[in-house]
Amino acid sequence: MNVTQIHRVYFIGIGGIGMSALARYFAFINKAVAGYDKTETPLTQELVSSGIDVHYVDDMDSVAEEYKNDPEHTLVVYTPAVPASHKEYQFFLQNGFTIKKRSEVLGLITKESFCFAVAGTHGKTTTSSILAHLLKETGVKMTAFLGGISEDFNSNFLLEGTDFSVVEADEFDRSFMQLTPNVACVTSMDADHLDIYGDAQELERTFKDFTERLKPGGKLFVRNGLPLKGLTYGIEDDSDYCIRNITIERGTYIFDLETPDATLKGVEFNKPGRHNLLNGLVAFAMAMESGSPPHRLAKALATFKGVQRRFSYQLKNDDFVFIDDYAHHPTEINAVFEAISEMHPYKKVLAIFQPHLYTRTRDFVDDFAKSLSQFKNILLLDIYPAREEAIPGVDSQWLLNKITSSNKALISKEQIVSRIKAENPDVLVTMGAGDIGLEVVKIKKEMSYAI
Repeated sequence: MNVTQIHRVYFIGIGGIGMSALARYFAFINKAVAGYDKTETPLTQELVSSGIDVHYVDDMDSVAEEYKNDPEHTLVVYTPAVPASHKEYQFFLQNGFTIKKRSEVLGLITKESFCFAVAGTHGKTTTSSILAHLLKETGVKMTAFLGGISEDFNSNFLLEGTDFSVVEADEFDRSFMQLTPNVACVTSMDADHLDIYGDAQELERTFKDFTERLKPGGKLFVRNGLPLKGLTYGIEDDSDYCIRNITIERGTYIFDLETPDATLKGVEFNKPGRHNLLNGLVAFAMAMESGSPPHRLAKALATFKGVQRRFSYQLKNDDFVFIDDYAHHPTEINAVFEAISEMHPYKKVLAIFQPHLYTRTRDFVDDFAKSLSQFKNILLLDIYPAREEAIPGVDSQWLLNKITSSNKALISKEQIVSRIKAENPDVLVTMGAGDIGLEVVKIKKEMSYAI
């Protein structure tokens, strides 16, 4: 792919978080950009407001002529979530266009830069967002492609220079095998995407294959305990990079941070949860490879605001707390529960969860039931199907029957606000990777009136 020969870029699935970041990149370097997505969302609305043409009907009549008539100078980018039967995809495929997956394009864009890649079944978006924040605050000129909306940048894309790049190394569809990083980390390797990998062993093997894609002389950071060779990071253990002596003051972690060469005392970090502490630690360790001074990185760590839908406080006062989180895997739900328990002990907590994908629900139903049963009060929404067709017998009622919480129910989206008011919790948490995030504004508005 020769970027100089590309005049325009067309995206099939432009509203995805990773796809929209790429769309912003090409628009930023003055390429004409347009695309299709299944539904209108705040992300697609932002793309349109920035001058990018987006439509929502799978129909070549909706595609501007210049994107249909010039295969030599038009790049088509698609997401694996788009079915092979998609009409637009088939048109470009059959008419000689250069068609690439999002992961291929990301790999080509970042290949010539000093690339930081964040891998793991959990923590990619938060870790890469912290890393981008640290690099920006210490003056490193870089491009960042993020899998969420950074509250520090109010965007999933940042372009301040091209010498360095920050990317999420996504294991879905083996996308991360397109990357050749200088520095990488692996935060976790819990079983997931078994519709792609078949079993946990194959997923672990593929993560190991990813770590072997480091450029010569590259560095790998690994959460202590994972079966990979690299510099380790952890909390109160024998890791190369280690957090010790943790205290909590006014919702802020204060701790000592040990590196192989020095100890930084009194470091602060504001995102709740030990999992987020680990994300911050490995982002700090990776950022040191840019040459940024450790004391400046530690100062920047204290100012990280967060990522939308990653333990995001929507409302927070003495009487009521509303937290929204992207958690869609049992391990992530466990992390949310632990963070709430640590930051808001002895409070009545109500959790609302929207399962994501029929296959994930089927493959981990007992683990989901165990993690959700930690919440005494739990409400379930129907499964969000995304790219999948329904599987007979796999539904939210099946999951609910396995949950042992004393107060549990299956509800519709229309019932959310009335059930929250009826339950009258001290702490409300919404979780899921589907469209439950679109309900957050409504909940926040209604509960603001109620308190």
